[in-house]
Amino acid sequence: MLSDYLKQKTAEYHDAAELLFNSQKIFSKTFTLEDYKKIIYNNYLMLFYAEDKIFRLLEDKYGEKLHLIDRKKLPLIEKDFQSLHLSNDKPYSFDIENELEALGALYVIEGSTLGGNVIAKQLSKTEGFEDLKFNFFGCYQENTGLMWKNFKDVIDSDIEEPNYDQVLSGARKMYQFLLGIS
Repeated sequence: MLSDYLKQKTAEYHDAAELLFNSQKIFSKTFTLEDYKKIIYNNYLMLFYAEDKIFRLLEDKYGEKLHLIDRKKLPLIEKDFQSLHLSNDKPYSFDIENELEALGALYVIEGSTLGGNVIAKQLSKTEGFEDLKFNFFGCYQENTGLMWKNFKDVIDSDIEEPNYDQVLSGARKMYQFLLGIS
């Protein structure tokens, strides 16, 4: 299955992201507001530069299957970005070639949402985070598992093995972008 293939082949990127964002500190309640700002900053830029491109490439074939209208996260993370008084003065670019790479890039975004739900729940119980809204990380609320399952079901059923590497290419590009911002 493609979702298992992507998980295995992107594990090193996932681990690098957890290290970059000090994820281990979340559960020890030593995660700081500066740590949170960094993770929001990077995810905001990822969405700002990639979300529209991804959705344009996927809209015709996957719009309904993936419920793309419900997966738009840029407006949500913009609220977090502004509430933290963050700004971006550096231009970036993110390029993907086709819908297969777009699915790979979306795999990373949806994975960040899955993990983000855990982050939001944990940080909401951490001193200093009580007043934050977690618009991005809490975007699907109680539907997080269902949205992830829908995404995995679609890619696992629609993408055949000869195309796995193109999807992986998009996931790697997204991870490299996310990790290269800092």
